[in-house]
Amino acid sequence: MKRIGVVLSGCGVFDGSEIQEVILTLLAIEQAGAEAVCFAPDIEQVTVINHINGEAQTDVRRVLVEAARLTRGNITSLADADANTLDALIIPGGFGAVHHLSDFAQQRENCSVNEQLHRLFQEIHKQCKPIGLMCIAPVLVPKLVASEDPVRITIGNDPDTIEIVEDMGAEHVICPVDDIVVDEAQRIVTTPAWMVATRISDAARGIDKLVRRVVEMTL
Repeated sequence: MKRIGVVLSGCGVFDGSEIQEVILTLLAIEQAGAEAVCFAPDIEQVTVINHINGEAQTDVRRVLVEAARLTRGNITSLADADANTLDALIIPGGFGAVHHLSDFAQQRENCSVNEQLHRLFQEIHKQCKPIGLMCIAPVLVPKLVASEDPVRITIGNDPDTIEIVEDMGAEHVICPVDDIVVDEAQRIVTTPAWMVATRISDAARGIDKLVRRVVEMTL
């Protein structure tokens, strides 16, 4: 059975992994006949948001502990992830991707990526294993893939974010919510998910297509 690494960044769209994207990803992986192996960095959250009113909270929370809520506790520290035991990698979106997996929310095109994710991504990529990213997470790709040709990705159709990722060196492709963008050379698959979706069923179609393509690319 193929083992698909899934990197989470907390629990909740505004300060962690987007919950619906994570659940849809885990379901699609199982339905594709593969096994999800979940990881998150064991670090303190940069920000904690009240999801009712959008206000910042003073709570002290840890990304790994919060992400464990999404996986019924079946999760491991990202520091312990071993690329040699995985067949592919998928990173759901949510603002945790730009607060905890990187500092993109603060630094934009000058951002850096979490060292543990950087290591795992580089090892997976070096082994020519496929990598899928969704929602806002594809903004990390230009910082993780060094290539003479720009890596083709999508974050949907938000003009400000498109401008930033293109300034970072990526080739952006506007993509509908139910479709994917595949960079065959770099083995990177992206879909806009909740960057474009207005309903969970919208996001589900693109996420399912991304997962199935990633799993197919492991064969």
